[in-house]
Amino acid sequence: MEGVPNFHILSHSDVKIEFMKPTSLIFVLGVRLEVKHIPSPTESLANFSRKPACVFLHEGLGSVSLWKDWPEKVCESLGCEGWVYSRRGYGQSEGIADVRGSGRLLANYMHQEACEVLPALLQALNISNPLLVGHSDGGTIALIHACQYQVAGCVVMAPHVMVEDISIQAIAQAREQFEKLKPKLATFHKDVDVAFWQWNDVWLSDAFRSFDIRPLLHNIESPLMAIQGVDDPYGTMAQIDEISAKVPHTQLVKLENCGHSPHKDQPEEVLQALKYFSNSLGNIQRH
Repeated sequence: MEGVPNFHILSHSDVKIEFMKPTSLIFVLGVRLEVKHIPSPTESLANFSRKPACVFLHEGLGSVSLWKDWPEKVCESLGCEGWVYSRRGYGQSEGIADVRGSGRLLANYMHQEACEVLPALLQALNISNPLLVGHSDGGTIALIHACQYQVAGCVVMAPHVMVEDISIQAIAQAREQFEKLKPKLATFHKDVDVAFWQWNDVWLSDAFRSFDIRPLLHNIESPLMAIQGVDDPYGTMAQIDEISAKVPHTQLVKLENCGHSPHKDQPEEVLQALKYFSNSLGNIQRH
């Protein structure tokens, strides 16, 4: 298959996975998605059974490879297994034809990912009650999913619960700089144009300006942590303050000297927060 390393196909029941190293392609709702499995560092099966699997949800221009080794560090610290995947059009996942025309994302694309694709992926991988770790768009997807499905916990970094002017300004600026960004992004995506334009076009569309998941958030019953950098050019503290207002048991982490990627800008602080959160699962008061 063009643009993908050598692989072979394994069929099991209704799930078909095309294995390659270091990631795999799994068919979800008829679409090939790139996935990566991180085995648990814990040898004890008894201990392993008590630890929910971490599922990592990437940002608007992210992919499996853009996370680099951070998911491995998280799983090592928490003593759990992990799964990382690239949404359609990102990384090595299947592309989107006519991404700026008939294939353009709709304003509800994160709802579709959270309520259709993610549940199907979790079922295909036999994952129940995961610990979701989402960044930016991935954080929003995690929140929407947690509104409707049972999860062990939900950690969101720089999520978007509403559209702010600062977000639109930063994304418009990214559009102007795309040709400069393209060589770097091409390292992480087999089709960088699809990856960029599916994200950029929908965010700058008129239909997306009314995007707002705040009315849904009160449905979240699972433990929740929201992390935001003070210097994030894509969103203000209002994003996670709004989450806390709707979900009182939310643990907030506000980081100085931190932009839109807390796990890159303040990796040790975020890792410690995740470890504390993981250790507290089951002891968090829900309201």
